[in-house]
Amino acid sequence: MCRNIRVLNNFEPAATPDEIEAAAIQFVRKVSGFTKPSQVNQEAFDRAIAEITATTTTLLDSLVTNAPPKDRAVEAAKARARAAKRYGDPRPAAGGDVAAA
Repeated sequence: MCRNIRVLNNFEPAATPDEIEAAAIQFVRKVSGFTKPSQVNQEAFDRAIAEITATTTTLLDSLVTNAPPKDRAVEAAKARARAAKRYGDPRPAAGGDVAAA
C-alpha cells in the first residue's frame, strides 16, 4: 500500500471529502506512475480520481464496525511518537547552537 494513503475508516470526526479525494489522488498517482499527467492523459487521470473518490465514499458509508471510533488527535500523537522513535526528533533542542550568518 502507498505510504501516503491513510486509514480513513472509523474515525471521529469522520473522514472529510477532501481527505477521501487526497487518498484517491495518491492511489491514482501510484497506479499510473504519474505525479502530474500529460495533457493527453489529464482527462483519464481526473476521471479516475472522481470515480475512486465516489467509490471510497460509498465504501466508507457502508462499513460497519463494533469498535469504538478512533480519536484523530490521539492517533496523530501516536504517529508522531512512532516517527520520533524511528527517525529521531527533527526539532532542534531548545537553546541549541545556531550558526551566525
